[in-house]
Amino acid sequence: MFTNLLNLHSGTKPREDFFTEIIAYLLSLNNDILLDWLKHHSIISNDNYSSIKISTQQEHQALAIHTEDSRLDIVVELSTGLNTDVIFIESKIGSTEIPGQLKKYAEILSKLPNIRHRILIYITRDYDPKDEIKTPAFNLEPKVNFYQLRWHQFYARLQQHSTDILAQEILIFMRKNGMSHTNQFSSVDLLTMVNYNKTLNLMESTLGEEVQREFKLAFGGVINGAASRTQWKWSSRYIIYTKFSGNNFWCGLGYFNLNPDSSTEYPYLGICLEVSPGFVERPKIIESMQKVINDKLSIWTPENLTILPAWSAIFYRKSLQEFLSEKDQLSAIKDFFLKSIHELKNIHPDFSFPWKGVSIETVTEPDKEEDQDILSSSIGRV
Repeated sequence: MFTNLLNLHSGTKPREDFFTEIIAYLLSLNNDILLDWLKHHSIISNDNYSSIKISTQQEHQALAIHTEDSRLDIVVELSTGLNTDVIFIESKIGSTEIPGQLKKYAEILSKLPNIRHRILIYITRDYDPKDEIKTPAFNLEPKVNFYQLRWHQFYARLQQHSTDILAQEILIFMRKNGMSHTNQFSSVDLLTMVNYNKTLNLMESTLGEEVQREFKLAFGGVINGAASRTQWKWSSRYIIYTKFSGNNFWCGLGYFNLNPDSSTEYPYLGICLEVSPGFVERPKIIESMQKVINDKLSIWTPENLTILPAWSAIFYRKSLQEFLSEKDQLSAIKDFFLKSIHELKNIHPDFSFPWKGVSIETVTEPDKEEDQDILSSSIGRV
């Protein structure tokens, strides 16, 4: 049921927000499931709470030391009548922590008045260790207790309540989205291990000298060290890229959606042009991106072209599945990459992009395996 509802969304599926809402709804209806889960991980004691309030997407104004407001996935308020405990829950499925995100949430939590226990939970589907975050978190005072959990652990606890119809549907959704996996290697995992280098070499060959040369000629450079395996790990893509005006505006060419939630999904490949939410030139660039989409909707694909704070992009892309019938797949993919470069370079002359005369400096850098600003963007992730 939940998968069908999610599929009603056109464009990018809001998987994390969608799952946040259904989990919060389950816990608000079944406080016993919430308390059982928290006690199992020794997050709370056996306090008899008289009131439990659960909210989602709760907004908090930025503290003086922050640059922007925050929106919490789930906030749980537990009251005994005399004391109140507050839990912030940050949930990730396909993405990872935006640098500094957990620290900012802990600081907000520490500043809340009239709270007995302050608790920050970071729960993920994938392995994203935060061993450097100790308890109390970030040495804050009043202190914040930090817990890192995995969704497969919640799945195991929820199975004990599987007579609940809503719980049954959530368990199905979690299985379909890879959230029930334990710490065991599957046959697919083993195939990935033994074929990793072969796959990487094939991808490298399609992004080799000829393609990089054309990319440089079109857009002014290629960041040294790209394509990066770090991009593959943290952003589910393997690309070459260059940046315009620092990290605020950039384009990348290569493979995207490399870690899909379902084995029936295929990666896609092509070229991406992306702008950050805080870039001063963003309104002008978004306007041009929207003109591209309006002019060539059947060719270009939009991602988050809104005025709201979000990384926004346009893609010229195809599914990898479309190349599987080719006799020489690598040549076909390389030709498509060259065509992608041509399409972006030669979009309508009235559209204002850096290679068309806008005074935005093109930047190249020395080898930099972990480019955190680019990695923190959401485009191309699952």
